[in-house]
This record gives sequence, structure tokens and C-alpha cells, in this order.
Amino acid sequence: MKTGTTCLSSIWQTDETIREFYAIHGRESDHRELKPGAVAYYDGVVEVDLSAVKPMIALPFHPSNAYTIEELNANAEDILAEIEEKGKKSLGDAVEFKLRNKLVNGRLKVDQGIIAGCAGGGFENICAAADIMDGADIGSDEYNMSVYPASVPVYMELIQNGAAAKLLKAGAIIKTAFCGPCFGAGDTPANNELSIRHSTRNFPNREGSKLQNGQIASVALMDARSIAATSANKGMLTAATDMPEKIGKYKYHFDKSIYEKRVFDSHGVADPNAEIKLGPNIKDWPAMSALPDDLLIRIVSEIHDPVTTTDELIPSGETSSYRSNPLGLAEFTLSRRDPEYVGRAKEVQKAQKAIEAGEDPAAALEGLSAVLEAVKKYAPASEGKLGVGSSIFAVKPGDGSAREQAASCQKVLGGWANIANEYATKRYRSNLINWGMLPFLIKEGELPFRNLDYVYIPGIRKAVEEKTEIIEAFTVNADGLKRFELTLGALTDTEREIILKGCLINYNKR
Repeated sequence: MKTGTTCLSSIWQTDETIREFYAIHGRESDHRELKPGAVAYYDGVVEVDLSAVKPMIALPFHPSNAYTIEELNANAEDILAEIEEKGKKSLGDAVEFKLRNKLVNGRLKVDQGIIAGCAGGGFENICAAADIMDGADIGSDEYNMSVYPASVPVYMELIQNGAAAKLLKAGAIIKTAFCGPCFGAGDTPANNELSIRHSTRNFPNREGSKLQNGQIASVALMDARSIAATSANKGMLTAATDMPEKIGKYKYHFDKSIYEKRVFDSHGVADPNAEIKLGPNIKDWPAMSALPDDLLIRIVSEIHDPVTTTDELIPSGETSSYRSNPLGLAEFTLSRRDPEYVGRAKEVQKAQKAIEAGEDPAAALEGLSAVLEAVKKYAPASEGKLGVGSSIFAVKPGDGSAREQAASCQKVLGGWANIANEYATKRYRSNLINWGMLPFLIKEGELPFRNLDYVYIPGIRKAVEEKTEIIEAFTVNADGLKRFELTLGALTDTEREIILKGCLINYNKR
């Protein structure tokens, strides 16, 4: 989760548990001890007393809406009212968002509990959850619970040590290892339901919500043990620390034969005669052009929300079927936030395709002829190669998961840039760069263009090559050309080369 907080590297001190993990998986010789030297200097130190940490819950619709479960149970009415107000600012009038209707005698009663994901579905977590729920009953009303072990070997070990039986007897359902609950494709909450999950994100468009259809589902993030405690109390929010201490210690045994029997191993020798079978939804990436000398982009979506998440840029859930189909997946871009985006972007892309085919771009895109005439008046002697594409403006795009599809889907639809006041995460910005898209910045409060305006950026290739700090741009509309300034922020030499080549794929090829 470090990248989501803009931390791009970290070093963990190893201990006996790490060495044991390698040994269990038959890789003890790969273990390397990591620890500080006898004298180590740090810019700062934060000490955390883990014994004082209390179980917490992150309420909709952001991981930062965090409270201790103790605090929420003591002040549920006030806290939930505050979260409802925050939600209204994010959701607008698209749906009616309520949480206080989940209160029963002043306590929060949730509708669903999910323990899942590569972290939540770990062996120790599920064993602890099974002990907490041993002898309990989740009830036969609306509350339901599912557990997704992180891997098939973990699943088998839970069966062999009896943990799975404890969960099943309590009324939980155990499902196969699957990433789905983390991106809205497994145990999707019903409309107006509140789900507690040991997963990674809880943004409004992630699990089960389709605001354009008036549907809203809410997800709160919790630890697996407290989800188990809540399930043992039939959905009444409960911290693990409020349950009797009965969590045992379990030894994990890894059975490598599970993978040996199912996973093909070529032992490093390729068979050139073996045919790779591709299903109908596995497609190659379309060819992507290098950055042109001059650029004409059309703003095809204008978003003034304080933050735009990657789930709003490319929704999760039902889109997962198209993850290996770049053009198929791109059809969902901004579908829950700006349904007109895809059609507008594809219209603009016709001009770039015409340029690449050696044809007249003005004949391919209605209204472009007048725009090009206006541009020629500004730079009549320009002999540079012109590129035409689309862009979005968003105040602060890219919050949340690091899915590169939030950028790649824009690219395959002809996107050349984003324009923003700032980028929510370094990872989203780097994804834009890796797809050859310019991560433009404009000062807050300055917006010299409107949605559907064209923006002309002469000499953009030279500006990237020469590390020009202030980039000259012009709004092109019925009023003529209006000058304004853009910046790109800090770029490494490699990042500049990737942008110039058109994308990381082109960079690696050449």
C-alpha cells in the first residue's frame, strides 16, 4: 500500500518470522538478513506502540475516514452524520446516501462482512477469524459473510487444520482465491447496503455503485479479526478486542505439489512450435505514435470535483472481463463520471488516424478546418509535424489504486495529455508518462479553456527535449487564440525519453 501514499520505496528489517516464511516455501537459501548498521542516522523517527493501537474502521468513501471502532460505537449518530455530509459533496444529487438508517439502538449494524485479498485473506488472519467465530452463528437474516483465502495452498491448509470447518459452521461461506472483492467483482453489496471488508479501497464507484442508475453501495474497511467479531454478533459492529481472547497459534505448511500439478514449467526452455491460445477478449495494444512537434488537443471532459479517483477514470467490477482487451476496456473510461467522454475522445482521434494515414485531418473531424486555419494564422511558417488528440481537465486526478488502465484507456482513445492543478498520486502521474501522455499542470484558479475547446501547444517536442520550464499554449475557440502557460513538473531524462517515444512500450522496443 506504500505507493498509494506516494512512498515509492521502503526497507523492512527482517526477523525470524521472515526467515521461517522462506523455509516453509522451500527457499531458505534465498533469505537475506536486513537490518540497520550499528550506527544509523535518520531524518526523523516515529515510534508506534502497537499494544496501544485499537481496532479501527475506515468509513465510506475513503480510507482516510478512519475512526476507532470504540469511538464510532460511542458517537455513532454524530460521526455517521458527518460522513453523510462528506458523501453528499462527492456524490452530488446522483443518489441519496444514508448511513444513519443502519443504527439499531444507537449501534451500527452492517449488512455484510468480507475477509479477502492478498493481505486480508492471509493464513494467520483467517485462522484468527475462525477462532473468534468458533461456536458462533451469524444468523439467518440479511447479514452475510464470505472469506476468500489468499491462495489455494492457504485454502487447503485451512481445511486440514479445521479453521474452514469453524467458519462454515458459523454460517460463513468460503470461496476460492480471487481478487474480485477488492475491485467490485465478488460479493458486490446490494443497493444501499453497508459492507465491512478487509480489502484495499472503499471509493464510491468501486463496489456495486452505479450512480448513473441511482445505485449506491457503501464499503467500510476493517481488520479481519474485527470483521469476525462483528459477524459473531450478527452484524453489530464489534471490535476484536471486545471478544473473549481465544485466538490460537497455527503452523503453516506449504504444499508445493498443488502448483506442481497445475502450473506449467518450461524450465527456461521455450518451445517455438507451441501455439499461444488467445480468447476473443485478448487483444494486442494498438500502435502509438511518437510525440509530434506541435500538438493540438481538445478538452473532452472537465471535472471540478476536489479529487477524481482511478475508479472514476476507469471503473472496476464488470470491466474486469476486458483487462486484456485495451480497446474493449477503454469503452468504459469515465463511464460513471462523464458518459460522453468516450464518444468525444473517439471523434477527436479520427483526426490523428487521418494524419497517420497521410490523409487530411480536417476531412475526418467536423469543425477542425476552422481551428487549423486559426492556428495557421498564429504560426504560418510552421513546418513541424502536428498531432491531434484529446485531453481531460481534472482538479486532482488519480487518487486510489495504482491501476495503469486509468491512463492507458485514455491513451488508446487518442489521449495526449491530462491537465490538472495537481496529481493525487505519484503513481498515477507516472502511469500517464509511461503511456506517453503529458502530465500538464496549470495554476489553481486559472482555467483559460472550457470543455470542448481546443488547445494548441506549438513546439511541444522541443520543449520536452530542452527541458523548457514554462510551456506556451493557446486556447483556440470562436474568439480566436488566447495565450496561457502550462508546466510539466519534474521529469527525469528517462521519463522525457518515454514521452518523446510515445509510450514505454515504444521506449523498450527501440
